[in-house]
Parts: sequence; structure tokens; C-alpha cells
Amino acid sequence: MSRIEHPDVLAPAALGPVRLRNRTLKAATYENMARNGLVTDQLIDFHVEHARGGVGMTTVAYCAVTPDGRIDQHQILWRPEARPGLRRLTDAVHAEGAAISAQIGHSGPVNNGKATRTKPLSPSRYFNMQFLRIVAAASIDDIERVIKAHAAAARMAIETGFDAVEVHLGHNYLASSFLSPNINHRKDDYGGSLNNRARFGLRILDAVRDVAQDQLGIVVKLNMDDGVPGGFWIDEAMQVAQWIEKAGSADALEMTAGSSLLNPMYLFKGDSPVNEFAAALPQPVRTGVKLIGKHVLREYPYADGYLMADAQQIRSAVSMPMILLGGVTNRQTMDEAMAAGFDFVAMGRALLREPDLINRIAEDSGTRSLCNHNNKCMVTIFTNTRCVLRPENQLTPQDAPSEPSEPSDVATPLGFAG
Repeated sequence: MSRIEHPDVLAPAALGPVRLRNRTLKAATYENMARNGLVTDQLIDFHVEHARGGVGMTTVAYCAVTPDGRIDQHQILWRPEARPGLRRLTDAVHAEGAAISAQIGHSGPVNNGKATRTKPLSPSRYFNMQFLRIVAAASIDDIERVIKAHAAAARMAIETGFDAVEVHLGHNYLASSFLSPNINHRKDDYGGSLNNRARFGLRILDAVRDVAQDQLGIVVKLNMDDGVPGGFWIDEAMQVAQWIEKAGSADALEMTAGSSLLNPMYLFKGDSPVNEFAAALPQPVRTGVKLIGKHVLREYPYADGYLMADAQQIRSAVSMPMILLGGVTNRQTMDEAMAAGFDFVAMGRALLREPDLINRIAEDSGTRSLCNHNNKCMVTIFTNTRCVLRPENQLTPQDAPSEPSEPSDVATPLGFAG
């Protein structure tokens, strides 16, 4: 596939029915700023700051479609009580000239059932090593219920003013875990062949598209690989991407990588903040993390545009719009993405460090991000997500209590990107 002209990343563009002021997206980074499933002023301020900073669209992370689809007890849940807050959020972002997307999904085996007081679901019976709990296999009724819940979430997204939804098919959340032969051992129509393993995710997308029509953009966050032996891999991702394109059920693909269950750091190139994670956890978990954390939270070297080479394999297999995620921190990488055939770029950690980075790049194309990828922002997921390098966000002893009352309220934080 060849493209004669490379688009300007800072020029307006259409993502399905949505017109964006530029091609930059604030990636979904779990904020932990909602409370009891409802929007707070703090969450609104967080997204307004990024909208004011120049992004074309900001993404609200992890809005669960069902109570058992949450990763913690505070996560936004699509329900009538959430409507007023969601509308305040979308209105506030629109007032700054940006669009806003909601990431919708079901956490599946990543759900910490103790924290959410629900029973997690998995494609097959599964032992979650993080929480030392057995996760039950989803029944056919569960599958149908979750598909309908995604459609209901899309309907409420339209009603509360969202411009787009990002359907989560990554990181071994429920739909992603169905894709993974490492986790999915079913013998029915939802297990075995790739066609069967993809059935659940494809049905979710069809249900969302039936509701969205031309009122809502649809982004799919799809794993390229799980980063573990026997997991979902890039050759299968290419086929699933082609099926999505053929069905016409999405407006753009955002390729990601890694498993919240089995290899949490695979997406996050850079430092692995094992000691900081340990300090945020109670005993005896703290000692365990110190002893074996480097084996669980493995470290991968950072490079700008680190997912681009793999994502280009997907780019070669489909013609639909694609979003480049991973190591997008400067104008040079953005331009390289446009030249490689990507239509948008998504940024996570760089924007946590500097929410106004897009405005600054627009003023000076040589601007470089101040993010050093120490990944200590990941630890702040236990309180509220922020960059610890910003002077106003310096960690204090209060941010890492010696004995948190519920240290596992949040699953392993694979909600970052960039």
C-alpha cells in the first residue's frame, strides 16, 4: 500500500464521523480519579488540562460495561447515576476545542474480585497468580450479557456527548483473553481456532457498530502480541484486523501489546519501578515483590516509536485508518508515523509529563518531551495517576502508605501507553 502524500499530524482530520482538530490522541491511561463509579471534578480537570494542551481527542480510560467488568471498585461504570457527571466531562472537554472518547470494555480475568466484590470471568477456568484466586469460565449467558452491555455503553456514550468509544480488545482483558490460546481452552464455538477465539470480540464490535451508526467514532485497541509464549501473536493479529476491516465495525485500529496478567511491562519500555511498587504494597506482598519483582515486572529498553515496526505489519495487511501507539514523544516520530502510513498518533506518558506538549510542538517542531520513561507514574495508579517529575506532583510518604487497607484494589497497571 502506498500513499503519495503524508498528512500533517497537526492538521484537522476525520476519525469516522468525528472531525478532530489534529491527528494526536491522548491515550487511555487509567486515572483512578472516579469515585464509586462516578465522574469527579478531579477527573474533569485532568482531561480538560489535556484538551487545553492541544490534543485532538482525549480518552477516558477503562469505563466498565458491567460491575464484574471493573478492575477496581471506583472505576466508571455505565449506569444511569453516571450520566450527569459524564455529560459535565464531555461538555468541559468540548469547551476546550477537543473531542473526547470513552474506552469501554470488560476486565475479565484482570478483575480483582475481592476489590470489586464480583466474580471475575475468563474464557476458561483460570488461576490468577496476582490475586491467588481461581477465575470462573464465562458461560454463554455471560458472553451474551457482556456483548449487550457493550452496546448499552455505546448508546449511553452517545447520549452523554462522547465523540467516540475505544473498544478494548487488548492486554488480556476479557475479549483479549478469548483471543489468547494461552488462556482460552474452550471446546465450544468460542475456543480452539482463531475464528472461534475471535468470535466474541468481533460480536462486541458488531453490537457497538449497530448502536453507533454514524453518531460515534469507533476505535479498536487490539493486541499485536501478548508478550508471552503460547499467547496471541502478530500473525493472528493481522488476520483479526482484516476481519474487523471486512466487517466495517471500526473506524480505526490502535495496536498495542502485552498482558496485564502475564507480562505487565511488555508495553512499557523503559525502567521497571520494582522498588516503588513494593513500597506501595503491604506485607507480605511487599517482600515478595522485592524478591521476585524483576522476574515479574521485566524491563525492556525504550526507543522512540518502539511499536512502529510491528504495527507496520498490521498496516500492510489492512487499508483502514490506524493509530500509532508507543514511544510517540516528538514531532520527528509523529512525522515518521505519518510517512509510514499511520493516520493518527496516541500518546500517554509524555502527556502526563507535559499536558501542553502538543501546543509546544506546534510552536516549535524541535520540542522534545521531558519524559524520561522511569515509569514511576505507574505506581501512582494506586492513588491518582500523575507524573512524579512534575514539581506539583512530587511523591510524598503519604502516597505510599506503609500498610494500605486494600492494596489490590487496582489490578496490575497496564493502562498506560506512550
